[in-house]
Amino acid sequence: MQWKNTGIFICLFTLIFMSAACSKDDDPRQEPLPEEEAADPALFNTLVRVNNLQATQSNETSAASTLYFSLETKKQYTAEHAQTRNWDLAFSGLFNSFLSGNNGQNSNNFGFGGSATGGILIVEKSFDEVIDIPSDNDFKTGSTLVGTDNYGDFGEGMGWYLYDFEGSIVRDGATQNQHVAYALVNPLTLSNGTVVKPRTIILRTAKGNYAKIRILSCYKDLLEPSLWLKDAPKMYFTFEYVLVPAGSSSFTIK
Repeated sequence: MQWKNTGIFICLFTLIFMSAACSKDDDPRQEPLPEEEAADPALFNTLVRVNNLQATQSNETSAASTLYFSLETKKQYTAEHAQTRNWDLAFSGLFNSFLSGNNGQNSNNFGFGGSATGGILIVEKSFDEVIDIPSDNDFKTGSTLVGTDNYGDFGEGMGWYLYDFEGSIVRDGATQNQHVAYALVNPLTLSNGTVVKPRTIILRTAKGNYAKIRILSCYKDLLEPSLWLKDAPKMYFTFEYVLVPAGSSSFTIK
């Protein structure tokens, strides 16, 4: 009888131990975060160009998987890095066209739960006109914050691009002029004569540095608005930025 009870005890102990071990292994919170990568000093205080950063090519009815990019290493990162400080700029929402920074304190941010201190804002100025770094209080820390502009269709505030659904806001409404996204890197004259001023994005990075960004195009290898057509290959983001270290008062190129 004693051996029987002992055997039952051993079996129960083994089952409990194995269950605990499996639960620990299956718990994603137990997985260590990827190591933090150091910023590349060569990317600071210079004009940096990113060509044809590939995002979704088919996303008309649902949101695409978020794309994470670091301005400090000029690299793209996977979702497993979301709670690290390895990325600075998220491309999310419809066609990956909405931008946000990396912030670990805002529960609506893709980096929530991490230690990143990033944020984003957009101003109605050309890239070269943006010289001074804004106050930290001016930066927004949520997600999908900067996308479609109010001058176009489906606008959600001041945005980095104007979306022309029927093709008649900017051009003549011809089929190839429909469903075009106009990056507002330069002044844009609408068909009614209105001139839309250029936009510049300002970002506080995950580590607290600063960048100003101009998105040149979301069409592959096409930088001229006359070439942005309905059937042109998208979404391929080409953009430029100037990155400066924390404590800087202005965007300077050395």
